[in-house]
Amino acid sequence: MLYRRPPSRFGINSLSVKLSLLISSICLIAGVCAAFFMLKSEEKQLVFEEHEVLKSSTDLLVRQFKERIKTKVNIAKQANNIVNEQLFQKNSPIDLTSKAQLQFNSDGTIRSASSDGLSAAFLPQEKYSPFYKQLFNNSEALWDVISPTLVYDFYNFYLITNDDFIRISPPNWALNAPADFRVSAGPTYKYVRESLGNSIEPEWSKVYYDRVWHDWVISLLVPIYSNNEFIGVTGSDITLNKLVSFLPIGDKEKNLLVFDSKGQLLAHPDLSASLLAEYGKNNKTVVMDEFVNPQLKSIVGEAIATKLPEFASSFLQNDEAHLINIQKIDELDWYIGVYKKRSSTLSALQDLKFKFFGLFILYAILVALLLHQALQHLVLRRLHSLVYAVSSFGQGKLDTKFPEENKDEIGTLNGSFKDMTIEIRKLIDGLNQRISEKEIAEKAANRLSKAVAFSGTGVVITDENFVIEYVNPKMLEMTGYPESHFTRAPLLNIVASDMAILVEDIDIDLRSRNYWRGDTLIESKGKQPIWVSLSVSPIREEGGNITSYVASAQDISFVKESQRKMEQLAYFDTLTGLANRTFFRMQLRKSLALAERGHYAFSLFYFDLDEFKRINDTLGHDAGDQLLIQVANRLKKRLRSEDTIARLGGDEFAVLLSGIESQEHATDVANTIQQTLSMPIMLGNNEVIISASIGITMAPYDSLEEDQLLKHADLAMYEAKEKGRNTFHFYSQELNAAANERLFIENELRIALKEEQFVVYYQPQIDSRTQKVVGYEALLRWFHPTEGLIPPDKFIPIAEATGLIVELGEWVLQESCNFVVRLTEQNRENNVSINLSARQFKDSNLVPTLSKMIITSGVSAKRLHLELTESMLMGNVEAAITQLHQLKALGISISIDDFGTGYSSLSYLKRFPVDILKIDRSFVQDIPEDSNDMEITAAIIAMAQKLNLDVVAEGVETIEQVEFLQNNNCFIVQGYYYSRPIPESDLPDLYTKLSEVPFKKVM
Repeated sequence: MLYRRPPSRFGINSLSVKLSLLISSICLIAGVCAAFFMLKSEEKQLVFEEHEVLKSSTDLLVRQFKERIKTKVNIAKQANNIVNEQLFQKNSPIDLTSKAQLQFNSDGTIRSASSDGLSAAFLPQEKYSPFYKQLFNNSEALWDVISPTLVYDFYNFYLITNDDFIRISPPNWALNAPADFRVSAGPTYKYVRESLGNSIEPEWSKVYYDRVWHDWVISLLVPIYSNNEFIGVTGSDITLNKLVSFLPIGDKEKNLLVFDSKGQLLAHPDLSASLLAEYGKNNKTVVMDEFVNPQLKSIVGEAIATKLPEFASSFLQNDEAHLINIQKIDELDWYIGVYKKRSSTLSALQDLKFKFFGLFILYAILVALLLHQALQHLVLRRLHSLVYAVSSFGQGKLDTKFPEENKDEIGTLNGSFKDMTIEIRKLIDGLNQRISEKEIAEKAANRLSKAVAFSGTGVVITDENFVIEYVNPKMLEMTGYPESHFTRAPLLNIVASDMAILVEDIDIDLRSRNYWRGDTLIESKGKQPIWVSLSVSPIREEGGNITSYVASAQDISFVKESQRKMEQLAYFDTLTGLANRTFFRMQLRKSLALAERGHYAFSLFYFDLDEFKRINDTLGHDAGDQLLIQVANRLKKRLRSEDTIARLGGDEFAVLLSGIESQEHATDVANTIQQTLSMPIMLGNNEVIISASIGITMAPYDSLEEDQLLKHADLAMYEAKEKGRNTFHFYSQELNAAANERLFIENELRIALKEEQFVVYYQPQIDSRTQKVVGYEALLRWFHPTEGLIPPDKFIPIAEATGLIVELGEWVLQESCNFVVRLTEQNRENNVSINLSARQFKDSNLVPTLSKMIITSGVSAKRLHLELTESMLMGNVEAAITQLHQLKALGISISIDDFGTGYSSLSYLKRFPVDILKIDRSFVQDIPEDSNDMEITAAIIAMAQKLNLDVVAEGVETIEQVEFLQNNNCFIVQGYYYSRPIPESDLPDLYTKLSEVPFKKVM
C-alpha cells in the first residue's frame, strides 16, 4: 500500500494556510464594513446637526422679519382708521376746515398741491362733485398732519377712491400722473380689490416696478368702507430693497435667497440694486434661471409645490456641497431661504476612513499568523498521526495502535477509524463462519419441509407458470377436495366463482409484481366458499431467478363474520338502516376503481328533502325521525338491491346506481324517486307531503376522482334548488366553471382592494330642458390586470355575500366625496348619487363613517344622494326609518332606486324621508312601443309629484323616450342617449357632446 506524505506546513496546499487566509479575509471584510457603516452614520449625524443650526438661525431671521412686517401693518391700520374717521364719518372729532387750491386743467384733470408741498391730489373732472370738493379740502389738511410721520415709516402714503381720486404724500405722483391715468383700473388695485373681498384687513400686493418712483415696491393697502360699501383704500409703498434690508444675515458664510410663490427672484447675492433696477426699466421680472443653478432651482420649485411652512435640502454649487433652509412668509406670499457651505468636518471623516482601512489590513495579517500557528498545533499534527496509523493498518498490521480518542472533532475521527478496524476484524471472522452456516441451513430446509406438511395453514406450491405441484394436508382438509383435484391445475382455480371479478386483478399483480396478498373466497366441496387470507410469494434461486411460487391460505371465516357485525355498526345508519357516509365513500371508491378499468359506468344521486327543517321544527324531532325512516323504506323498496343508498347526515341522502350509462336512464330513476317521495306521509295525526331536489353526476364521464364527483353532485343539487326545488339537475362543466369563477372572483376581490384595481365611472343625469348636467351616478368598475373588465353583476353579489361590500362601499363613498370636491374646485359643483347595498345600509358604522368622510373631505353634504332599493327597506321597517332619518340629519338626500320593481308599498313610502324616486329602466326601455309601460311610468311620475318628490328616469336611450318623459313632466333623465358611464377624465368631452345633442324645447 502506498504511503501518502502530508503537505508542507507552509505550502500552498496546507490546510492551515488556507484556513488562516480565509478567516483573516472574513475578519478584514467584516471590520471594513463595520467601520464604513459607523463613519457613514457619523457623517449623517454631522449633516443633521448642520441643518439644525441653519434652521435655528433662519427661524430667528424670519421671526424678526415677521415682527417688522407686523409693525408696518399696525401703523397702516392706525392711519387707515384716522383717515376713515376724519374724512368719511359725519361726526369728525377734528376740525379740518381748509381751502385747497384747485387747478382745472385743459387735459380734463383737477390737480391740487398743498402750500407746504407735503401732498398733492388728483381727480378726473367728470368725477368732480361737492363731495370731492370737500374731500380735496379736508384731505389736504389731514395729510399736513399725518404724512410727515407716515413717510418716515413708509416710502409714501396715499388715499385712492373708486372714482380715481388720489391724495398722496410726497406729491410727485399726483402732479406727474398722465391725464388719462386711472388708478382703479390698474393691475395692483384690481388684484388687491379682488383679494380683499369683503375683508377689512390690510392686504399686501405683489412686488412690482413703479414707473413714477422708478423703483421696485410692494404696496400695503387697507380698505375703507362707508355704510358697509367699499369706497377705496389707504395705501403705503415700501421699496423692495428697504424690505429686504429687514433680513440681515450677519454671517459671511451664509447667503440670502428670497422669491415669491410665482418663482420670481426678489433677493440673491448676485442680484445688486442696480441690476434689479435695470430689470424694472426693461419691464422684465427676475427669473431663477439667470442666477441659480439647476439643482437650487429644482429645490425652489419643490418648496413652492409642497407649500410647506419649512423646507430643508442640499445642493451643489461650484462643486461644493451647500445646505439650505427655506421658510414661507404667508403674509407676503414670499419664501426666505438661507444657505451655506457644508462644514469642513466631513473632509476629516474621509481621512479617517483611510486610516481605518490600513489598521484593519494589519489586524488581518496578525490574525492570519496566529491562526496558522494554532491550526498547526491543534489540528494538523494530530491529522498526520492519524494518516500514519491508517496506512499501517492498510498494510495488514491489524494490531496498529490509533491516536487517543478525545472529545473534539479530530478525537471523534480517531475513534471512528478505531471502530472501523474493529468492524473489519469482525467481518473477517464472520466470513470464516459462512461454511459452517451453510451446512446448518441444509438441515433447516429439511425441517421446514416437514413443518409445511404438518402446518395448520393451507399451503400450495406451484412451478414458475403457476401450475400446482404440491398441496399440503391442511389445504385438502379445508376444501374437502382430494389431492388429484389440485395436481397440475392452475393456481387461480382455487378462487371461488363469487370472486371471479378479482381473478384478473390477482393474475395481473402476480405476473407484474410476482406477489399478491389479500382476503378472498376459495372453493370447497359440498359447502359454502371459505374466507381465507391468501398470500402468494415467489421462491428464488441464488441467482435471483424464480423457480416456483408458494401460496398460503389461512382460514379467516370467524374473523369475517365478526367483521361483518362490526361493519354493520360502523358503516350503517342506526336510525334508517341505510349505509352511512363512511360506507358510502368506501363503495364510491370501489365503483370508481372499477369504472377506471372500464368495467362499467354508474350514476351518483345527491339530494335532500325540501322543507324538512320546517317539518322538523313544527312537528318535533320525533316526527322528523319517523319521516326519515319512511323515506328510507320507500327508497329501499323502489331501488335495486345492487344500488347503494346512504344517509349522509340530517336530511341528506346519496344513491350509487350501478350500470347507469345514459342521462335518459338516470332521468327515469330521478322521476321514480320524486314520485315515490311525493306520496303523502302520515306522521301521527298529521299528513305531510315532501319533495326532493336531486343533483346527478355521471361516472366516469364527469370525473374519476371521489371528491370531485361529490362536489359535482352537490353543485347540481344546489342548481336544482335554484330552479325551484322538487326537480333534478345534471352536472355540467358550466356549473363547475361558475363555481370556480365565483371562487376566483372571491379571492381576487381581496387582492383588488389592496392593489386599488377599482375605478369609479360616472353617468350624468341631464335636465332635458336645458341639456345641462344636474348630477352624476357613481358606478363601480373593476379592471383586473389579467381578466380585463369584470362586470359588476359578477362581483357585486359575491362581495355582498362575503361582506367585502362594506369595505368596497366605503371606498366608493370616499371617491365620490373627493369627486364632488374636485368638481367644486373646477366651478362645476354638482350632485353625485351613490348606490348602497343592503349589507352597507344595515352596517351600524354607516352614519359615523359618512359623517367623518363629509368632514375630512370638505364636501357639501347636500351634494350627496344615497340610492336604496325598496327591498332593502322592507325587512325591519322601523330600523330602516331610524337609519334614514340619521342620514338625512347629515344633510344627505335619499333616493329610491329601481322604483316599481320591488315592494312599492305606498303606506311605507310616505313614512320614509325620501327625496327622489328613480323610475327603473325596465319601464322606460320599451317606450313608446309598450303602452302598459307608458301608463305605469306616467303614473309613477304623477304620484311622485303629488308627494313632492323629484323624479329621475333611468335607461333613456332614444329621443322618443325623452319626449314622452318631458310631456309627463319628468325632465331629469339618465341613460345611453346622453352618455354611457365614463371615467372622470372624459367629462370635458361630455360637456362638449351635450351641446350637440338634439332636444325638444318644452313650452
